[in-house]
Amino acid sequence: MTDATSKPSSNFLRGIIDRDLEAGRYAGRRYAGTPGDASHHAAAPVDAAKIRTRFPPEPNGYLHVGHAKSICLNFGLARDYGGVCHLRFDDTNPEKEEQEYVDAIVDAVHWLGFGWDEPDPAKPGATRSNLYFASDYFDFMYRAAEALIGAGLAYVDEQTAEQMRASRGDFTTPGTDSPFRSRTPDENLARFREMRDGRLADGAAVLRAKIDMASPNINLRDPALYRIKRATHHNTGDRWCIYPMYTYAHPIEDALECITHSICTLEFEDQRPFYDWLLDKLCDLGLLARPRPHQHEFARLNLSYVITSKRKLRQLVDEGHVDGWDDPRMPTLAGLRRRGYTPQSIQLFCERIGVTKDHSWIDYASLDAALRDDLEGKAPRAMAVLDPLKLEFTNWSEVFGAAGHLEPCQAPAHPHLPELGTRRFTLGPEVWIERDDFAEQPPKGFFRLFPGNKVRLKYGVVVECTGCDKDAEGRVTAVRATVVPDTKSGTPGADAVKVKGTITWVGAHEALAAEVRLYDRLFTEAQPDAGGRDFLSVLNPASKKVVTGYVEPCLGTAVADAKFQFERHGYFVADATSHAVTAPVFNRITGLKDSWGK
Repeated sequence: MTDATSKPSSNFLRGIIDRDLEAGRYAGRRYAGTPGDASHHAAAPVDAAKIRTRFPPEPNGYLHVGHAKSICLNFGLARDYGGVCHLRFDDTNPEKEEQEYVDAIVDAVHWLGFGWDEPDPAKPGATRSNLYFASDYFDFMYRAAEALIGAGLAYVDEQTAEQMRASRGDFTTPGTDSPFRSRTPDENLARFREMRDGRLADGAAVLRAKIDMASPNINLRDPALYRIKRATHHNTGDRWCIYPMYTYAHPIEDALECITHSICTLEFEDQRPFYDWLLDKLCDLGLLARPRPHQHEFARLNLSYVITSKRKLRQLVDEGHVDGWDDPRMPTLAGLRRRGYTPQSIQLFCERIGVTKDHSWIDYASLDAALRDDLEGKAPRAMAVLDPLKLEFTNWSEVFGAAGHLEPCQAPAHPHLPELGTRRFTLGPEVWIERDDFAEQPPKGFFRLFPGNKVRLKYGVVVECTGCDKDAEGRVTAVRATVVPDTKSGTPGADAVKVKGTITWVGAHEALAAEVRLYDRLFTEAQPDAGGRDFLSVLNPASKKVVTGYVEPCLGTAVADAKFQFERHGYFVADATSHAVTAPVFNRITGLKDSWGK
């Protein structure tokens, strides 16, 4: 929801939650771990009236717009049902994970408007945090693995990766048992402890669940639970040389945190049977308690003109195709934030696209539309000239009595928000206009400046074009015009002369020079990597254009990240990194309307 009057859209997940709450499915939930186990925050009963969801990113890159859908969904459902959503880092792959990404993810979720604290039942008036790491639970996961081994539900396999791949079978051929599958629990336990103690080389063995090598679901053909990997972990250092697989760790994390609804994208649908198998077995063994979590899947966000593969996004950064993870052309939340998108616009976008199980593509224009709808009602206005051409008034002193006279003008900071006040600026004998507002030989339907035509300078006066100056190459260097007396906006004579065109301008005597970065879509094709195409081959060479423009003097006090509508041009933001009052830098967020097709 985007404001106090918005109502959440109905979807199949809300139907599931409604039925579960009505049936009291999670009443009496209690953590069943070992007393004093540091892997969980409470051994006390959990509020049965609350749902618990989680957002579980892997800290191996920056969050992108696809993650925003999951964030808004999981945190939004928890908020709307009076529950809580956990932020949990699935840090089971130490080779690719860094503290930098942990910090960036925390910042991005907070920026989107969500938190993970809840009232602490043990401390009235206080709150407790629901920020966790998979590595918090490594001790419990190891004990659970030993319990599975002892029950004959897991074994150590010492085949090579190629042998395991070959014996797994395919969709038409059942798998074949590993020669190590018949080991006794004692043999497997001894070997697993050798893995833990570093007595086996990386890749020499894995711990596998013992389920069914002939299952039609390949994910149930004895999936791996642990592998050997000597790598320093950002959280546990070098304490472990074996690490749990994500598919093993994730359901355990959900159960230990008393998650009710584990909501993930459809690519995990085939993993749900293993999720259920594992939790049921650990409940049977007394390590976890029922009622346990249940997994539900929804369709991920597929946004046109965007790449969301972390590997490919990293390639864009590492090879210098963009200027970092927060480059305003990147679909990362850091990039969208620097581009000028607001948390409210992203929440609105996610609400509009809805939640289904159907794969579909969303046009990037929908994201821009949400941004416009959010900023239209709150972004202050200003005039800016991005392709400057000088306009000189040849009768200035005759009309105003002195060559140095400056005529005061004013305009509302926002046409519908009088509380934002008034912009004040002055009109002088020379102003900057957009180059394409003049045509020596105008096409049909052109109502702006051309010899003999009159236009209104917005918030100013009516002027009549008399000609232009050119350089040796024939390029127009200045436009000449006369001021039509007694036509100033807001005066009784303003309507005395009828004109068909109105143009924006900035007084040359007080204009602020600014660097303006005109950003556009990073790719020229809607699906950059469709059909295995090299996505770098469709990079948009015009995705970033830097110009020197002139802006109204009111922008001289603009602070970093302040957003404006530049009249006629679109929405812009003062760059969060480069902008300074003495050297303003503005990024184009989006135009006033979708112009990509043109």
